[in-house]
Amino acid sequence: MNGPETVAAFMFFGGTFWVLRPVAAAVAKRIAGEHRRPSMEPAERDEILNELQSVRQELTELAERMDFAERLLAKQSEVKR
Repeated sequence: MNGPETVAAFMFFGGTFWVLRPVAAAVAKRIAGEHRRPSMEPAERDEILNELQSVRQELTELAERMDFAERLLAKQSEVKR
């Protein structure tokens, strides 16, 4: 290999190492069980669960309204025929 090829190879392998080293370290920590789960206060958890419940309720109401609207549109199209 001549000079430019050596420099290109060094840059390629150095760049690859620079990119993959943090990924490999994170995988190693995960395997070793050192990963941290975000701690959540009980009040935050309850707030999130309450908000999730309200979103589910709203989604249920919207689904009922959509079903009602679809039935009305189906009746109107039957009457026109």
